[in-house]
Amino acid sequence: MAEGGISSFWGPVTSPEWCEKNYAYSSYIAEFFNTISNVPGILLAFIGLINALRQRFEKRFSVLHISNMILGIGSISYHATLQRMQQQGDETPMVWEMLLYFYILYSPDWHYRSTMPTFLFFYGAAFAVFHSLVRFGIGFKVHYAILCLLCVPRMYKYYIYTNDVSAKRLAKLYVGTIFLGSLCWLFDRVLCDEISGWSFNPQGHALWHVLMGFNSYFANTFLMFCRAQQLGWNPKVVDLLGFFPYVKVRKPKTQ
Repeated sequence: MAEGGISSFWGPVTSPEWCEKNYAYSSYIAEFFNTISNVPGILLAFIGLINALRQRFEKRFSVLHISNMILGIGSISYHATLQRMQQQGDETPMVWEMLLYFYILYSPDWHYRSTMPTFLFFYGAAFAVFHSLVRFGIGFKVHYAILCLLCVPRMYKYYIYTNDVSAKRLAKLYVGTIFLGSLCWLFDRVLCDEISGWSFNPQGHALWHVLMGFNSYFANTFLMFCRAQQLGWNPKVVDLLGFFPYVKVRKPKTQ
């Protein structure tokens, strides 16, 4: 239901709502802060894509950055409209992205090179079809959490086998942002009734979007560093303007 007499351009809400007043600022944007908070993540993914292309990283990293951008665009579409179809356009790329992370993390040690990408492709396709037919609730969140947890052992292995202090700092930033982001998500979800009575809404779900945008960037940059090490590219984490980290490689002349 629109707030302040502003009409809804997209019609009745057909997807789950979050703890933000609908159409408070525009008839075209259902949840204003939850929508615009995806912009930082898209920009960070674009920066990562440019770095991956400029230094000729493997295509998997370009696809990973592009998937982060698609995820942000899908989230914008969902929160701007609060429609069932757009919700699927947000949640399905979330699962696809985790499958891509799984591939990047585990593929270097996978002996049957074509087996894992083939399995992950059909798994992602089957999920998309099933998700279009069945309305998930808590099941989607549990499924997504399991996919995230499956990536943790390999991320930890990369961390303990990395001696570079700057790279380890990226991993710590990754853990810190996902921890803070999860707290914001839970705060917004569990305490919504209390928050609705406050004069100021801290916009926990919007903060989750911003923190997860940085989280994805830190994760991608850390993985690029680790992969460059495996390939003998002499990677180094460089801080642009003294605070913004990215990976710079120095490939052997034979490459």
